[in-house]
Amino acid sequence: MNGIDKIINRISGDAQGEIDAILSQARQQGEEISARYEAKARAEVADILERGKRAAAEREERLRSAAKLEQRKAQLAAKQEVIEEAFRLALNKLQALPEQEYVSLLADLAAQAVTSRREKLIFSPSDRARLGKAVVLAANERLGEGAMLTLSEESRPMKGGFILQDGAVEVNCTFDTIVRLQREALAGQVASVLFP
Repeated sequence: MNGIDKIINRISGDAQGEIDAILSQARQQGEEISARYEAKARAEVADILERGKRAAAEREERLRSAAKLEQRKAQLAAKQEVIEEAFRLALNKLQALPEQEYVSLLADLAAQAVTSRREKLIFSPSDRARLGKAVVLAANERLGEGAMLTLSEESRPMKGGFILQDGAVEVNCTFDTIVRLQREALAGQVASVLFP
């Protein structure tokens, strides 16, 4: 081997050493970069999973809240229906009173509602024929001297009670109206009795 070959071999060996060192350093840097990105990827995966869990928990809580709200709405609607039924039953009981009690109740209502003591009482066709005169007589008795309530020739469709007419002025004393007005005033008390 001559001197040139030795120089070439030494340059080649030095170059190979340098290449090996550079490759080793590149491998090491590659592994460090890979490890960093792998750690970063694991951290991002953990973060994504954590955010997903939080989002799922928040959604679950919103759904539970919405379900509770719907449940409360349904309960409230059911309670309101029961209260409504209680007032319907009250109206039915008023309409189904025995005749003597019915006449007495209507006479009391008329005595309380009059202003001029000369009003006409308008009933439903069946109440007019069945007990109109008895109510007018009983109301006049309750009002005493000077009371001149009369039975109107007119009748109107209604479910119990009467309309008190004084010229163009009318006072609605039908059971529907009385129960509706009392419902507004007594709904809270009825609810507290029905739902203690």
